[in-house]
Amino acid sequence: MSSTRRRRVGIAGAVVGVASAGLAAGALAKRYAIGRIRLRPDLEASEPLGELRGSPTTVTTSDGVPLYAEVDGEEDAPLTVVFCHGYTLNLDSWHYQRRDLGGTHRLVLWDQRSHGRSPRIPMKDCSIDRLGDDLAEVIEALVPGPCVLVGHSMGGMTIMALADRHPGLFGDRIKGVALISTSTGKLGEISLGLPALLSKAVHKVTPGTVSLLSRGGSLVDKSRQVGNDVAFLALRHLGFGDSKNVSPTVVDFAESMIRSTPFEVIAEFYPALMSHDKLSALRVLDGVPTSIMVGDKDWLTPVEHSRAMAAALPSARFTEVPESSHLVQLERPTVVNDALRDLLKRVDAGEIDAADADDADR
Repeated sequence: MSSTRRRRVGIAGAVVGVASAGLAAGALAKRYAIGRIRLRPDLEASEPLGELRGSPTTVTTSDGVPLYAEVDGEEDAPLTVVFCHGYTLNLDSWHYQRRDLGGTHRLVLWDQRSHGRSPRIPMKDCSIDRLGDDLAEVIEALVPGPCVLVGHSMGGMTIMALADRHPGLFGDRIKGVALISTSTGKLGEISLGLPALLSKAVHKVTPGTVSLLSRGGSLVDKSRQVGNDVAFLALRHLGFGDSKNVSPTVVDFAESMIRSTPFEVIAEFYPALMSHDKLSALRVLDGVPTSIMVGDKDWLTPVEHSRAMAAALPSARFTEVPESSHLVQLERPTVVNDALRDLLKRVDAGEIDAADADDADR
């Protein structure tokens, strides 16, 4: 081998060696960081996340989908609380609300179509409007009297779709509403905390990437089946605002719910979320007590979206939860549950907002 070639090989080997050492050092640093996070005191380590169960039942929709649901809490309670979970999650995402509210109210929790224990359905049925119809049928089947609806993220959109398609239920059967970390629309314009140009580029390529990956959904799912440090760190950063203090057990629990949702389902519902537009449906909520909650660091359904909803519903009680993000019901359950208790007290008292009373008098 000539001296020139030996020199090139030596340089190439050095470059590869440095790169490999850099990757190894990065991986080691990441494992060290994860290790330090997991070694911190974890107050939720013994919490039975995902283990609380109610009486299982099935609601078969008008298009033949058997939706899984559970009924929990006080059977003879005069008011039922219906929980609608978010995108890629399932009814277990309401763990702390089920734990703390079940002693005083009758609870209905259900898995949205293609999520949790509810079966997969054709892509053509993956619309927010269809979810609204599903909720109407869950109420008809499982709610014997008045109820309060609580929705997180896509679950909040489901409630808005219900208001748009079945407005007569509000004020009659539905006595109150809580909208948590959700939006009336324009999710395709959110920044995700990125600079404007980068955010625009991400939104431009994401639909195509999601569509492409969905074609190999089973292969993508295999790579997602084992939890990994990247997923842990990403969810800890995006889903939780106070990432320094959030419980690793809670992060793992949320990540396991997301991981259990097939990627094809994620891809099929993605266009519906991006095209969601239900601002006009908020007027239906004028006649019932409403609570709006959002984490001040929510990058997925930004606080500005909840502020806009609060502006459209001046009588609503708005709670901006500090140092929290999109999964606020898991990250700050005490704050969320206090706001829900306040809403339930208003409903129990038959509260009508002053503005609505004035309208009625006129």
